[in-house]
Amino acid sequence: MSSRAAELQSIGEVITRLREEFPELSVSKIRFLEGQGLIEPERSASGYRLFSDDDVQRIAFILREQRDNYLPLKVIKSRLASWDRGDEPTDVMTSGPPPESYFAATGLSMTPEELAKAAGLSARHLKELVDHGLLKPMELPNGTQVYKDDDLAIARAARRLIRQGLEGRHLRAIRLAADREVELLSQLVAPMLRHRNPENRRRAAEILADTAHAGSQLSESIVRARIRRMLER
Repeated sequence: MSSRAAELQSIGEVITRLREEFPELSVSKIRFLEGQGLIEPERSASGYRLFSDDDVQRIAFILREQRDNYLPLKVIKSRLASWDRGDEPTDVMTSGPPPESYFAATGLSMTPEELAKAAGLSARHLKELVDHGLLKPMELPNGTQVYKDDDLAIARAARRLIRQGLEGRHLRAIRLAADREVELLSQLVAPMLRHRNPENRRRAAEILADTAHAGSQLSESIVRARIRRMLER
């Protein structure tokens, strides 16, 4: 076997190498990327795909652009073409995820009991989250209270914090910070939302999806950096 062949990796080895960052990566996904012309692995004499380190880096780049920036494959392919030409990288990402995906909802509707069970919360903790404003049930005309998609996501995240010893009253600080962020971002689109013009509301949704996404990344990055410094002391 030549030294070049020894450096190449099978599709299974590529998946194993990238599994920690991309646990859902599969053989079919890699084959799909190849079919779209985004990667061009070599082939062994028996027809098996063989990947170089550059191929693995390309796959990781594509997956990150999809996951973190919601870029369509057409835009990613253009960036890869620039990469292949040796052009200086440019940030073509001028906005965040489209509002259709960022604000998408499944129409889920759950009773308090169903929410508590799905999130793994006790009735006491569920009440605490409501009392401290983290959860806001919707009341139907018949007086029944129901919870939606976002409530389930909030409840599950809250449970992880509660499991580590925090209480609902501690999580109130996170809710207050979120409320302040929403108030700040709403100022950007307030003039647009005063009118019922569909185009204005569409533009407002785009701005809010972009800024909310950027704000969450900023907040997470700041927290991670502060904690890293704390651990390095």
